[in-house]
Amino acid sequence: MSEPAIKSKLVECKPLLKWAGGKTQLLPTILPKIPSSFNKYIEPFFGGGALYFSLNPKNAIIADSNPELINLYRSVADNVDLVIKHLSHFNNIEEDFYAARALDWTKLSPHQAAARTIFLNRTCFNGLYRVNKKGQFNVPFGKYKNPKIIDKKSLLSASQLLRKSEIVCGDYKDVLKKFAAPGDVIFLDPPYLPVSEYSDFKRYTKEQFYEEDHHELFSEVMRLHDLGCHIILTNSNHPLVHEQYGKFQVEVIPTKRYISCNGTGRTGEDVVVTIPPKPRFNLKLVPAALPAQALKYPSTRYMGSKNKLLEEIWAIASQFDFDTAYDLFSGSGIVGYMFKSQGKAVISNDYMTMSSTFTKAMVENSAVTLSEKEAIALLQPHSETDHFVESTFAGLYFSDDENKLIDTIRTNIKQINNKYKHAIATAALIRACLKKRPRGIFTYVGHKYNDGRKDLLLSFESQFLEAVNSINNAVFDNGKKNKSRNGDAMTLIPRKEKSLVYIDPPYYSPFSDNEYVRRYHFVEGIARDWKGVEIQEHTLTKKFKSYPTPFSSRKGAAEAFNALFKRFRNSVILVSYSSNSLPTLDEMVALLAKHKSHVDVIPVNYKYSFGNQGNKVGNNKNDVQEYLFVGY
Repeated sequence: MSEPAIKSKLVECKPLLKWAGGKTQLLPTILPKIPSSFNKYIEPFFGGGALYFSLNPKNAIIADSNPELINLYRSVADNVDLVIKHLSHFNNIEEDFYAARALDWTKLSPHQAAARTIFLNRTCFNGLYRVNKKGQFNVPFGKYKNPKIIDKKSLLSASQLLRKSEIVCGDYKDVLKKFAAPGDVIFLDPPYLPVSEYSDFKRYTKEQFYEEDHHELFSEVMRLHDLGCHIILTNSNHPLVHEQYGKFQVEVIPTKRYISCNGTGRTGEDVVVTIPPKPRFNLKLVPAALPAQALKYPSTRYMGSKNKLLEEIWAIASQFDFDTAYDLFSGSGIVGYMFKSQGKAVISNDYMTMSSTFTKAMVENSAVTLSEKEAIALLQPHSETDHFVESTFAGLYFSDDENKLIDTIRTNIKQINNKYKHAIATAALIRACLKKRPRGIFTYVGHKYNDGRKDLLLSFESQFLEAVNSINNAVFDNGKKNKSRNGDAMTLIPRKEKSLVYIDPPYYSPFSDNEYVRRYHFVEGIARDWKGVEIQEHTLTKKFKSYPTPFSSRKGAAEAFNALFKRFRNSVILVSYSSNSLPTLDEMVALLAKHKSHVDVIPVNYKYSFGNQGNKVGNNKNDVQEYLFVGY
């Protein structure tokens, strides 16, 4: 659904009852997990309804097996003024309390019974609602000096919301079987584990909820997951919860226990489990040949390059109507270039200057080339160099003559005024360095990985001129205004036109590191001319400190994905992701489902060209599935 499923809050809604086990404390954690759009909201263990009243959904089913509780909500929805009138007859004195408690609510009119329920809840000890085996309310008088028995504003606003919801008395399984449908958000707040005489359900009903009931609940949750519902479940931090829901996103939250059988045990840990709809495979990899122009992008040995996935990426993207393509983590730049070759306006972004140099030269640039004469001139010394590479990196990556040549080219590039010629020359220098380096990375010194490749045998001059020629051949005009940006993807402001956002971030994995700066610090230094970086002189490789990135930890990666999905929630979102990365597939779907109505996952068999897992090639989990997540 494109229309928001949450009503703008013209009137603040608050729970009508004080409720032991209520979820007010957890609202800051739960509310961000609710998708921005959904079909309807269902809460079958309603209780005090803190989430419902805070969320204020347009279309809701609220249910509970406690008939007295359901009578209260139905009566407030039906005629709140009459409930308020009956409530005004009660006084906060012990005699009135026990007289009201002795009444059989089933013998009263619905609105009188509702008023009695509110009065007892507001004046009893700790707001606890507990019944005996006969179903009779048996909590003692609370002795509060001035409880707010009549909260007219809350009652009126609650009535307005409740009138628009369907209020059901029944077992949660019957409610979910009847009402749950694909696209619904379902909040489950069952009686907490461990099951004991103090468990929540015994406070509110004469029925019981045992451990086997939690197993039945899990089966129902899996049914809803398969059905296509977005489920949020709360419980205590109990081993069974982790055992059952461990493959989903389980967040442990410290909470206060306002009611406890042990006066010293008023703190605890709740868990919030997010179970997204089961990924649908509605989108197919429809064969979609790439135009000849897309194949003109110079190949690189850039780790993580999606050169081998271009057809699959376009096969998915081509099924959507969009004018602008965002390539948020452009890396080698090849995906943004592919979108440009398909006639899309491209906004290419990367936090590494090296990557934005590639896309400045070949994505943003539509017409400018660097002539052979100009390229040859860059190889000739015209003025004194700063000898920076020659002195700083002597004996590490290249020969002394090659280091001198790199300094010469660097010095000459600084004299180029045209930004696109400057980018072409810099990109060509970077490309030459990568081609002349065994494995194309700078995490080691010397040439111990020299495998005799042709690239390693060519002179540096030849590599540079060949790179200029390859980049020139890739320059073309697609009739659109394209943009190369060097910056944090989190700060990119989306445009209003129809767009698709492609996200290929550094993967966080227990099998590898994702520090691209560590691998490419030397060529990143060339792109930045080592401005604004701090070389770590004590290191053998003379690397500089990596840029801070939220994708360096599991928690940081999850928070970053959530922030990006929220920022680009009005666009089609297409994410490349490796099966050996974290967050997991289910966690990624849950994050994306918070912001998009439909989430599909398309697995693609993929083999990394060379190791990025920290072990030797052939024993490093190179064979993975690449997931293409699509949110729309």
